[in-house]
Amino acid sequence: MSKHQIEILFIAGFGSSLLFGTVIGSFADKFGRRNNCLIYGILYGLACVTKHFANMKILMIGRFLGGIATSILYSAFESWLVYEHNKRGFNEKLLGTIFSHAALGNSIVAIVAGVAAQAVADAFGYVAPFDLSLIVLVVMCAFVFQTWPENYGDEKAPVKETFMKALHTIKTDVNVLCLGLVQSLFEGSMYTFVLEWTPALSKASADPIPHGYIFAGFMVATMMGSSLFKLLTKSGRPEDFMRYVLLLSAACLAVPIIFPTSAAAIFIAFLVFEICVGIFWPAMGCLRGTYVPEETRSTTINLFRVPLNLIVIFILWQNFSMTAIFQFCVLFLLLAAMAQHVLYSHCTRAVLPEKTPAANQH
Repeated sequence: MSKHQIEILFIAGFGSSLLFGTVIGSFADKFGRRNNCLIYGILYGLACVTKHFANMKILMIGRFLGGIATSILYSAFESWLVYEHNKRGFNEKLLGTIFSHAALGNSIVAIVAGVAAQAVADAFGYVAPFDLSLIVLVVMCAFVFQTWPENYGDEKAPVKETFMKALHTIKTDVNVLCLGLVQSLFEGSMYTFVLEWTPALSKASADPIPHGYIFAGFMVATMMGSSLFKLLTKSGRPEDFMRYVLLLSAACLAVPIIFPTSAAAIFIAFLVFEICVGIFWPAMGCLRGTYVPEETRSTTINLFRVPLNLIVIFILWQNFSMTAIFQFCVLFLLLAAMAQHVLYSHCTRAVLPEKTPAANQH
């Protein structure tokens, strides 16, 4: 398969997530978050099956299914968790701990999955990892079906009305708008980084790079970030410290632009960026849990992914140089830091009036 065909398949996945995933992923608020999680397992399972066919049309269908499933993955599971957390009256700070542990677990699972995928690929061929994924998805669906209670957003509202409510919230609530911008701009840069770290390091290194060890290093860095998030929350709020995390992320992705031939500098910068990614995931989970309305949570989170998909499609579609791509990433991250600062400033102004009367009593 040619590089151009691979790029087309990538674009198809993000395009599918943009066009279809936004709608189907938003069904969770009306038809149930647990049901949507089960649909995720079915769609991604079918996408895995398509990898057995050396046919561009079938592979394209698989990418469409995978794109839709990805939208569900990043909205329905979190929406289910936040609803159940609030319903059961757990401490608000515990939500941050849950997201931090989830980010840590994701990194561990990614490392184990990478080793397992390589083992089955060596033994049975390159399609075997997708068969292993299918087994995991079946187990996940069985577990969700048997153990999770169902919950909803506004199940009585028509889907169109839910969309309109979510759009209205984004347009009228500065906190939600800024949160959506931060998520889209950071994740757009992150997904672009996923595609570009290999060429950046390969170009800077005289010898072939050890992809497996580098990926493992990235996952360890992400785990460090998720642990660091717990330390940061003991002395500050995500609204505050995420401003500096986003600025640090921008500085990291500027390194391949400034030092394009220094493999060591680029690798260290990429490791620090992955630490920032490890902080970002639980921080965004907490912020969404705080500011996104419950009745349209899944719909709003899926709408946040629209600019993200547009960013990645735009960069993939154009034949930009690697330097230009990282320049875009730095710009996106600086804009994300600005949006985060607006969110922080707005929250600070909202808290001050509440404290003033108490202060006047002393």
